[in-house]
Amino acid sequence: MPRPIDEFGAAWEALSGSGAEAGWCGIPVARAGVCELMAARRFPGNEEALLARFPTARPSSSDRLPEGKGFEVVRADPFGDGTTWIALSRKESGSPELFAEMVGDVAGAMDVAAPEGEVSVLRTMLRRVRMWQQFMSRGKGPLSPEAELGLAGELFFMARLIEAGVSRESVLSGWVGPDDAPQDFLLGEGAIEVKATMSSSGFPVKIGSLEQLDDAVASPLFLAAVRFAAGEGGSTLPEMVAEVERRVSEEPGAIDYLRERLMVAGYAEAHAGQYSRRFEPKEKRMLSVSEGFPRLTPGVVPAGVTRAVYEINLDHAGDFLRDFDEVLSQLGATE
Repeated sequence: MPRPIDEFGAAWEALSGSGAEAGWCGIPVARAGVCELMAARRFPGNEEALLARFPTARPSSSDRLPEGKGFEVVRADPFGDGTTWIALSRKESGSPELFAEMVGDVAGAMDVAAPEGEVSVLRTMLRRVRMWQQFMSRGKGPLSPEAELGLAGELFFMARLIEAGVSRESVLSGWVGPDDAPQDFLLGEGAIEVKATMSSSGFPVKIGSLEQLDDAVASPLFLAAVRFAAGEGGSTLPEMVAEVERRVSEEPGAIDYLRERLMVAGYAEAHAGQYSRRFEPKEKRMLSVSEGFPRLTPGVVPAGVTRAVYEINLDHAGDFLRDFDEVLSQLGATE
């Protein structure tokens, strides 16, 4: 869970403008196990920072410290004490509000990792910052309406998979859509691509690449499609996130992992209030993507065509409909 940011905010305010010379000024705020966390500012720029002290742990020589839009991570030596300090600091161009949310999230993740030891806290800090790096690379605002619909579809089917008996661990680790993988879920022996529509005419779905419906990439391959309607009986995106969290809550570390994946997908809690659309599932279909399915793949387009975005109407793919349990059995995704 994110750590409340009030203490950091108060310390940053107290330190603002206090540095007469170049360097770091900090106030101890909390601990994550043996690791001391300080709210700090670096002068002469006066940027806010989180300073974390690791008494014995060191980043490995292969670790490249992450840097993203609006923030940077550097090794620091604020007190010349010979220990490792990692500084997460805001760049001048970075949003103070978003940076404060980031610090609260990173510090909270470090809290959770504390019982596993100092090395785990260090790795968690760097991993969490890399997650923010990916999130910010997608833009700092909320998801577009199209991306919101797409994520709603993935969360809807994630809940269905768990309800059908697929292990929580398999569902979470198999959700590769946030990484821009060709398909959204890698499960058992194959994959599932998820599509959502709010069209009331036909069942159109948008295909984003030649590889997305290519069973040479993953086989067996299935298309999971859901038609939503906008209605009071549906759920908002934050409510769908909360439902999946509820379903995975018994798995140790699952909620934290899910939130990391959501961030990579572009979903941040700070924007939750801006997702007011309700998605009411009206129809769902499972289709086998196999020979004869209406699709474009690298093997069927003319030479020289390397990319394509196109739309298909699933009303013309009735011969490929499959039962949900049959799909899971073919994938070998259930015990």
